[in-house]
Amino acid sequence: MAKQVTMIPARLDRATFMPLDTPAKRRVCGYARVSTDSEEQLTSYEAQVSYYTNYIKSRADWEFVSVYTDEGISATNTKHRDGFNAMIADALAGKIDLIVTKSVSRFARNTVDSLTTVRKLKEKGIEVYFEKENIYTLDSKGELMITIMSSLAQEESRSISENVTWGQRKRMADGKVTIPYGRFLGYRKGEDGLPEIVPEEAETVRLIYRSFMEGLTPNKISQLLMKRGILAPGGGAKWYARTIESILTNEKYKGSALLQKKFTVDFLTKKQKVNEGEVPQYFVEHSHPPIIDPEEFDLVQAEITRRRTIGKVYSSSNIFSTKLICSCCGGYFGSKVWHSTSKYRRVIWQCNHKFQNGEKCTTPHLYEDTIKQKFIEVCHILSENNQDFLESCQQIRDMLSDCAALDRKIEEQYIHLNGLAVAMQSFIKENAMRPQNSDFYNKRMAEYEKKRAEGEAHLKELQGKKASRLSRKELLDGLIRTLEETDMRLPKFDEKLWRLMVTSVTVAADGKLTFTIQNGITVEV
Repeated sequence: MAKQVTMIPARLDRATFMPLDTPAKRRVCGYARVSTDSEEQLTSYEAQVSYYTNYIKSRADWEFVSVYTDEGISATNTKHRDGFNAMIADALAGKIDLIVTKSVSRFARNTVDSLTTVRKLKEKGIEVYFEKENIYTLDSKGELMITIMSSLAQEESRSISENVTWGQRKRMADGKVTIPYGRFLGYRKGEDGLPEIVPEEAETVRLIYRSFMEGLTPNKISQLLMKRGILAPGGGAKWYARTIESILTNEKYKGSALLQKKFTVDFLTKKQKVNEGEVPQYFVEHSHPPIIDPEEFDLVQAEITRRRTIGKVYSSSNIFSTKLICSCCGGYFGSKVWHSTSKYRRVIWQCNHKFQNGEKCTTPHLYEDTIKQKFIEVCHILSENNQDFLESCQQIRDMLSDCAALDRKIEEQYIHLNGLAVAMQSFIKENAMRPQNSDFYNKRMAEYEKKRAEGEAHLKELQGKKASRLSRKELLDGLIRTLEETDMRLPKFDEKLWRLMVTSVTVAADGKLTFTIQNGITVEV
C-alpha cells in the first residue's frame, strides 16, 4: 500500500505557547531610560513614559502591564539598572508577554548583556520589540539584527567613553581641579566655580590634624568627633577610621591636588583601578586656598610613616607613647594610673614588660612632669651650641633629600621584574606552541614565581627605605623652621618641639635618660 501522510495542525502559538484559537490579549510593558539627570534628558524621560503608556493602551489586542524606568543610569552594564532588572524578573515570572522599547541602545549598549537577556526571554516565549529598528526578537532574523545593532551601540559607548576620558585628562593637564563637594569636608563650590573654604567644616579638619599630631589614632579621632556631635562628610552621625585616614592623607587640604589617582580600566564594567603609573598623573600646586598649612601637612605624613614603621605597638594614649624605651628589655614604656579613684591620682610611665618576662626589669618608673623637665634640660644643653646644632640638622636634611642612589636601585629593580615577566611570558608561549614535560614546566614556573616574589619584596624594601628617608627629612624640615623661630631655652615644655626633635628616649636602670635627636646625636641627662 502507498504511504499515507496526515498533517496534524499546530495548536499552540510558538511565541506565546497559548492555544491558537484563544483570543487572549498579550500582556505588554514599556521600558524607558535616560543616561543623565539633565533637565533636557528628564523631559525626554517623561515623554517616553507618557508615550509608551498611551501607545500600549491604544492597542485592543494588548493589555497594559506597566512602564519600567531607569533614570540617570548608563546602559553599558545591567547590574545597577533596578527598573530593567525588575522588568526582566517580572517577565520570567510569567507576568509579561511583550516588552516594547525605543531602540537597541536604550535596552543595552553591551552586546553580551543584550544577547544574554534576549535569549533568556526567548526561552520563556517572551518577545522584545525595538521600535526604531523594527525588530521583533522572536523573528528568525531578530537575533542577527540585535547582534549587529548591539555591537554598533557598544562601539558608540566606547567612543563616548574615550571622548569623555580625553576631556577629563585635558582638564587635568590644564590644572583644573574637580572636588566631589557633596562628600568632601571643608570645601564648597564658589561663585567662580573654584573651591571655597567652609569655615565651620574647616575647623573640623584642623581638629582632626591637630588631634593626630597630639598622638590620637584615626579610630580615637572618630570617637572624639562622634562624642562632640560633629557630622561626617556625607552628613551622617557615624565617623569611620578610614574616613579620618583619607582626610589626613588628602593633599587637597594643603591647597594642592594630585589628579588621576584612579582610572577606568573597562568602559563596560566601569571598573576603576588605583593608578600605579599606567596613565599620567598631574600635580597642581596652589590650585585653591589651603585649610592646613603645607608644613603641617608634611609633618602629618611623616608621623603617619613613623607610626607604620612602629606597627601595632603604637598607642594613641599620649605624645610619649613609643618614644620611651627600656634599656633592660628593649620594650616601650606605657602609661599607668596610680590611685585612680583618690585625690592622689598620678599618671606614671613604666616598662610594659616590667612584670611579664619572669625577671623584673630594673628600670624605674617616670612621672610625666619629670620627662617634660628633662626635655627642657636637653634643649638648654643644645642651645649652648645652637648654630652648630642647626647646621647639623641642615646637613642631615640635605643628605636625606638626596635619594638618587635609591631611585637608581628602584629603577633597576623595576627593569629586573619586567625582564622576569617577559621571560615568563615567553616560556608560557613556547610551551603553548611546543608542550614541555609537565614536571619541567612546573619547576621552571615555580622558579620564576620565586624570583618574582623575591624581586617584589626587595622592591618594597627599597621603596620603604625611601619613604622612611623622606619622612625623616620632612620632620627635620619642620624642626629647622621651628628652631629658626624659637629660642631653645624653653620656659616651659613645648609639645611641637618634642614631636619634631625627639626620636627616642632610652631609660637606664639608674634613671638616666638618653635622648636621641632627629639629627642623630644623643644627649644624656
